[in-house]
Amino acid sequence: MTTSTHAFTIHMNAFSIACLFILSVTLSFADDDDKPVTKPPESAGPGTVFLSTKSQSLSGLQTITLTPASHHAEFTAYGKAVNIQPLIELRHRYLVTLSERGGATARFKEAEQNIQRQQDLYHEGATSKRNLQVQQAQWQTDKAQVDASSVQGKAIAAEARLNWGEKLTEWALATDSDKLSAFLSGQKTLLQITLPVNKQLVNDISSIDVEASGNRSAASKAELISAAPQTDTTVQGESYFFQTDGRRNCSGQSCGNHTIPGDNHIRTGMRVAAWIPEQGENQSGVVIPKSALVWHLDQAFVYIKTAEEQFSRRTIDQYSPTSGGYFVGSGIKAGEQLVVTGGQMLLSEEFRGQIPNEDD
Repeated sequence: MTTSTHAFTIHMNAFSIACLFILSVTLSFADDDDKPVTKPPESAGPGTVFLSTKSQSLSGLQTITLTPASHHAEFTAYGKAVNIQPLIELRHRYLVTLSERGGATARFKEAEQNIQRQQDLYHEGATSKRNLQVQQAQWQTDKAQVDASSVQGKAIAAEARLNWGEKLTEWALATDSDKLSAFLSGQKTLLQITLPVNKQLVNDISSIDVEASGNRSAASKAELISAAPQTDTTVQGESYFFQTDGRRNCSGQSCGNHTIPGDNHIRTGMRVAAWIPEQGENQSGVVIPKSALVWHLDQAFVYIKTAEEQFSRRTIDQYSPTSGGYFVGSGIKAGEQLVVTGGQMLLSEEFRGQIPNEDD
């Protein structure tokens, strides 16, 4: 082989290797440019994202079918878990007074019988007037003790009503303590909730939702006892007594979305938030999980799956926290497919799709 032929062969081999390298690099860049988002047609409106079925699966995108829900508008009030020790002390004083009145009454009845015998004996001449007068004095003393214990009992009852209202006074002054036993054992806690000045409690309200940390989704029920005779001087709205039902809502991996019987998480002295139904009719709409909300520039959005590979962004202007997430009355409706996992990814893909391609 001649020297020129050998040089030509080396040159051709080098050229072939260079071509293969360029082809490899070109294919590599082509793979990098492949995006999971299908380019939307020109007819697609703003807020529309196209994502292939494979990319949906790889990204972990999840949807749920929305179901109808009703919701009663609520307002927020605040209160505190009340120490019932003063009420227990009033009960103790009242029971002591009852016991003293019982003894005084027994002595008074005995004095009445004795004075009757002394009067009969005096009329028959069998006893002196002095003995009759002594017995009459004892009758007066015993009667005064009965009257005093009665007045003392009424004073304690009036003090209880002034501070605790009619219902709690009835529970405290009852001969049995069944109504207060749950408070004494810690299974229930007495709450005093004060409403804002311009708010009122609806007539048919029997329970409200309360929570110490202000987390609406973790709120538990509190039952209405009665109106409170005294209010919070800092709020100056109507005030009511409620009792917790002795159960705690919990969420997360620790216990799931359920209640724990007998575990009262609101302790005496805690401040609590309360969510109280407004006057008016129930609203119709849907409840969406918290994970479905996507935030951008202080605006809330959700994504609705409108086709197999198409998603539409919806603006959520008004929503109300509930125990199951957020109640939405307009903008989305029952039967639609709501994205509950992957909404933030769709927002990113939507914005990425709006960036002009350098080759365009």
